[in-house]
Amino acid sequence: MTSGWKKAASIARRSVTPGKPHHAQWLITRKCNYRCVGCNVWKEQDQNELSSEEIKKGLDILRDAGIVELVISGGDPLLRPDIAEILDYASDHFVTTVYDNGSMAAKKLDALRKVDFVAISIDSLDEAKNDAIKAVPGALKSALHAVETLQKEGIRVAVTPTISQKNLYEIVDITKHFTGKGIPVWYCLYSYDTSVDSKQLFRIGKANDEFVITDKQAMISFCDQIMEMMKTNKNILMTKGLLKALRSLYKEKEARTWKCQALNHFLVVDHLGRISGCHNHNFAGSVFDLPKQWKSKEFKELRKMYHDCTQCNYLCYVAYSMYGSPKGLVSLVGDQWRNAKYLFK
Repeated sequence: MTSGWKKAASIARRSVTPGKPHHAQWLITRKCNYRCVGCNVWKEQDQNELSSEEIKKGLDILRDAGIVELVISGGDPLLRPDIAEILDYASDHFVTTVYDNGSMAAKKLDALRKVDFVAISIDSLDEAKNDAIKAVPGALKSALHAVETLQKEGIRVAVTPTISQKNLYEIVDITKHFTGKGIPVWYCLYSYDTSVDSKQLFRIGKANDEFVITDKQAMISFCDQIMEMMKTNKNILMTKGLLKALRSLYKEKEARTWKCQALNHFLVVDHLGRISGCHNHNFAGSVFDLPKQWKSKEFKELRKMYHDCTQCNYLCYVAYSMYGSPKGLVSLVGDQWRNAKYLFK
């Protein structure tokens, strides 16, 4: 059996195993070369981080725990000198996505050839606006160059704009621009932490009034437009269910149509190997202790807390909560086959 088939068989087996987490985000570094206005990670940079061997040991634990989909982020993970070794190992076992702010991907082509997706952050096609959001001159040019280079090299690349009041009226045009070139788009949504605790995995910080969405009707219209576009546009990597859940947040009577499944369907690991259900909450141990912690009384109590939590609207956490179980994956296939196809490519 070839390595590709072994990976596919392993992923298929883990995907249908109940009672296991299927998604993990690992923030393998706090180092970042951008100063994005809506982000706080770069303000809390840390030179300390796990070695590549420690990360590989942690990846083995995540694989055995049931993780199928792995998102590698930071900071900017491509700043690590050993990133090729890490991504090579991760890509053998997981559906692997790596995030880049657009500055490094074109310089790290060989490291990225085995990953399933490279997600490039672009928040506006207006150069001045995008570069102001990133707080780095030339950020848009660098990101567009990265997208073009990866596509030419046959490396799967997607664009991930973060929706905020700052760019809300541009998101449909951004979607049309990239999907028209055959480049998939999925969305992040600006959010921030309502709690401040030194034991959080990382903090987005207080609300930035420029980014908080105030035009709720425009947000509802955006969701409606994207759902209509999805009837013919195969490169929008969202589901109707997720967009409907997002739309419900901006109705006159805000409604959360899901319950958070942190530490059930998904978990987060930071640069030191500490784990939590999501980054909003305090770390709850180490990835190296995950096997003995997973069924512990402490984790059971944490799951109840996460389940009742309503403090964030991070779209990745919403999606994992909706589709992160075997039953949810079946629902994903029914909702939108093309997204399931990308997941199991």
